[in-house]
Amino acid sequence: MKARFSILLIVLLVLPYTGDAQCAMCRAVVESEADGKIAEGINNGIVYLMAIPYVLVAGLFYFIYKKMRN
Repeated sequence: MKARFSILLIVLLVLPYTGDAQCAMCRAVVESEADGKIAEGINNGIVYLMAIPYVLVAGLFYFIYKKMRN
């Protein structure tokens, strides 16, 4: 238990913090926009990019489930 915690702590300390990562151009465009249409488009794009891998993995697991069931 102590070894796992130590390894996890080392990994978290070594990896850089990327929570505020955003390209300067995207941030400048979103901040300068008055009505928020571009920000909405960027947010929708992020959601689509995030959802596609989940859909693909779910389809793969469904296919494996069907194959294992037969």
